Amino acid sequence: MKIFSSQQIYEADKQTILNQGIESSELMERAATTLFHWLTNYLQTTKKTISVFCGIGNNGGDALIVAKLLIESGYTVQTYVVNLSANRSKDFLWAYDEFTKSTKSNPIVLSEGDNFPSLEENEFLIDGIFGIGLNRSITGWVKDLVHHINQSNTYKLSIDIPSGLFANAPNSDSDAIICANHTLSFQAPKLAFFLPENSPYVSSFEILDIGLDQKYLDKTETTVVLTTEKTAKSLYKPPHRFDHKGNNGHALIVGGSYGKIGATVLSTKACLHTGAGLVTCFTPKCGYTIMQSTIPEAMVLTDINEKVISEISLDFIPSAIAIGMGMGQDSKSKTALLNLFKTSKCPMLIDADALNLIATHKDLEKTIPKNSVLTPHPGELKRLIGDWENDYDKLEKAKQFSKNHKVVLIIKGAYTTIVKGEKLFINTTGNPGMATAGSGDVLSGVIAALLAQNYNSLNASILGVYIHGKAGDFALKKKGFESLIAGDIIDHLGKAFIALYSSDNFPIPKNII
Repeated sequence: MKIFSSQQIYEADKQTILNQGIESSELMERAATTLFHWLTNYLQTTKKTISVFCGIGNNGGDALIVAKLLIESGYTVQTYVVNLSANRSKDFLWAYDEFTKSTKSNPIVLSEGDNFPSLEENEFLIDGIFGIGLNRSITGWVKDLVHHINQSNTYKLSIDIPSGLFANAPNSDSDAIICANHTLSFQAPKLAFFLPENSPYVSSFEILDIGLDQKYLDKTETTVVLTTEKTAKSLYKPPHRFDHKGNNGHALIVGGSYGKIGATVLSTKACLHTGAGLVTCFTPKCGYTIMQSTIPEAMVLTDINEKVISEISLDFIPSAIAIGMGMGQDSKSKTALLNLFKTSKCPMLIDADALNLIATHKDLEKTIPKNSVLTPHPGELKRLIGDWENDYDKLEKAKQFSKNHKVVLIIKGAYTTIVKGEKLFINTTGNPGMATAGSGDVLSGVIAALLAQNYNSLNASILGVYIHGKAGDFALKKKGFESLIAGDIIDHLGKAFIALYSSDNFPIPKNII
């Protein structure tokens, strides 16, 4: 699913009006009617008072038509127009006319100096004050109104975007934004919905299809894409009947140090459970017994050093390498990593302590193999790209790092984001229960397995992050947030893959004997 900028959405509106031969007011009515149907399904026969706050632009017009439809259906509605200025959009004026004709009344106009209406806990509030066109922070008495709304215990539903939140730019005043319980966004989500700093304003959201011109949406390129089940299914390559382990790649997992062999265990297990034909783990000597006894399916090579990785010596050519999990930051490990960067010819995933070594040694950064996949958590990312002013600045710095080094950068967290040059791919799977030790090690193993199976770096990252999150979602249903651990994610990887199977790509006929 594409994530469009505000400008692209405005152009989509224009193309829809032109190509479908409708008036802009008809599109407004269509959007409002779609909202109304969602609301009636949600509210059903509620006796709650519904307070509707309307701005004086098109978002306010949407809210006025919704209020009109609710009143016509017998709901108790208090409608307020926030009198921001003397200017009104053409479609707002049309909506105001429709409201007064239908309800035989005028909405309550709130102006500077007026007392704000009291908002009771059992009310339902619809926010239609500002839309995606807002480009400066709310100030003055309107900011006070926003604060008044936020201080109330009413359930707050925002139309298209919480009022005060910029759709694709950083906000300068965090106190001037509606903290919505839920947002109903038209046609496509906004980039702002997926950024950590905006979580207080976008608790949850849904997308409402209002029938914008499909040809325009299809042909318009965006720099941000939301990865969904459809995306994952399109990337997934099912096995063939005559496959054998040699066809599915030989992955190398390099990691571990004294007391941290568990990270390597998790990555190796995840790699095997993601379809790699062969997996070899390379650890310090202290990891040998642990690996051999814990994962009989994996092969083990050891360093000459007992406690840390100092020299990576192989007796085979791997199809892909994952390095860094639990490795530590010993100077000997830095030298081993540098030598691997200079000599390896296969796809590489770089995680954890390998990232920390890169951040502290610029000679390592210069030798990162092209098309590598880097998987930092927020702290590791900050060490790699430097501090950031806001989440948009973070994304810009991540894009620049990706372009400079020709790598895929995975920013882990809620809505994990895959960065490839100027393109962002935002993941939709996963849950807070996955914020636990070892979860990132599992992801490294998953992506390493896909790289070994000849997925390119970008596709392995997109599919791997999706599968990892989906497995976590399945695990959540059994374990709950608090009890979910990294091993549970591994245990549910199979179920995550099964969810991708379809009649078109499932390799085994159902009637096989």
